[in-house]
This record gives sequence, C-alpha cells and structure tokens, in this order.
Amino acid sequence: MVSPDTIRTAIGVVGNGTALVLFLSPVPTFYRIWKKRSVEQYSAVPYLATLLNCMIWVLYGLPLVHPNSMLVITINGTGMAIELAYVALFLACSAGAARRRVLLILVAEVAFVAAVAALVLALAHTYERRSMVVGILGVLFGTGMYAAPLSVMKMVIQTKSVEYMPLFLSLASLVNGICWTAYALIRFDLYITIPNGLGVMFAVGQVILYAIYYKSTQQILEARKRKTDQVAMTEVVVDAKNSGAGNGNYL
Repeated sequence: MVSPDTIRTAIGVVGNGTALVLFLSPVPTFYRIWKKRSVEQYSAVPYLATLLNCMIWVLYGLPLVHPNSMLVITINGTGMAIELAYVALFLACSAGAARRRVLLILVAEVAFVAAVAALVLALAHTYERRSMVVGILGVLFGTGMYAAPLSVMKMVIQTKSVEYMPLFLSLASLVNGICWTAYALIRFDLYITIPNGLGVMFAVGQVILYAIYYKSTQQILEARKRKTDQVAMTEVVVDAKNSGAGNGNYL
C-alpha cells in the first residue's frame, strides 16, 4: 500500500513541474525586451511581487523553520532564480527613474526577507512559531500573487474577449493550484492550503470565463481581420490611383 507521504511527494513533484511552467511563461515577453533593448510599457511589479513571494516560501521551507519541506524549497528556489533573471534583464534594459525604482524595490525586498529571517530565527524558538510567522507572510504575499489575474478577468468581462488570457496559462495555474492544495492537505499545512486554494478558485473562474467568451472572441478577431483587410485593400486602390495619375502626368 502506498503511504500518504509517498503520494504527497509525488503530487509535490507534479506541482514543481506546473509551477515551473508558470515561472517560465513570461520568457517570450523578456525575449522581446532583450531583442528591443527596451522595457517599453511593461511593468516590473509582477516579477518583483513573484520574487518576494518565492523568497518568503524558501524561508518557510528551510529546515530551521518548517522541516520536511524540500519540495517547497526546490520550486521556490528555482522560481527565485528565474524572477531574479527577469528583474536583472529589466534593469539592464531600462534607464533613469524606472531603473532606480526597480533597484530600490529589489533592495528593499531582500532587506525585508533578511530581517524577517533574522528576527524569526532569533526570537521564535519553536518550529511552530517560526512556521506561523513566515507562513502568515507567505499567505499574504501568495494570495496577492494569485489574485493578480483578477484585473485580467475584469478586462475579459468588459471586452467580452479572452484574447489576452491564454487558456494554457489558466489551465497550468489550475493544475498547479490543485497539486499544491492536495500536497498541503495530505499532511495538513494551513499556510500552503490558503493561497493555493484561492489560486484554484481564481483559475476555475478564468476557465469559466474562457468558455463563456470564446465564441465572442473569435467573432471579434474575425471582425478585426476583415477591417484590416479592408484597410489594406483601400490602400492598394489609393496607391494604384496615385500611380495611374502619376503615369498620366508623364504622358
């Protein structure tokens, strides 16, 4: 008979994979930033927020804080490295006040997590207390990260289009949330359960919106394509007329 711990480990491994997909999903965006050597109108806030969340959960998973949480450390450590790479690229391709703002936020986040780690390890003398303090912070920052898609969901409802809410990412978020919620419930961990349970709810909401607005999205895209084709055809006709008029002047 398979033990609960073995099942929990297997689910955690799958959760690591789905979380990695989510961490790597902005790669096309940053490839574009690197290619253009400009951050354009992109914001560094989502990546800084995810970085802070990963740092908190790495701290939570440390043996001195919450023993037997190696899978929490591995995926959040990986996520921390990926988000640091994003932020570094953002810094390299931005300038002036924008670069200084991102750098200041980055330094503040590192200082904050270092201060939390020092205080928790120095003042909390049991695993339960350390887990509680860092876990509460993890719930707060994790919930904020998972709630980020609410703005996209609002835009979907307003525009009746899921063009900027890819189904693949919504499904990956759903599977990731389910995996980590199950992982937390097998050996009950309230601090991992809350943000990931909320993540499941938000992801289900995204999938439902996708089902509702998929057809209207296709209609919007087709209408846009027809309009673009009409504009292109008009430009061709105008160019032809101008060319004909020019040739007439030479006769």
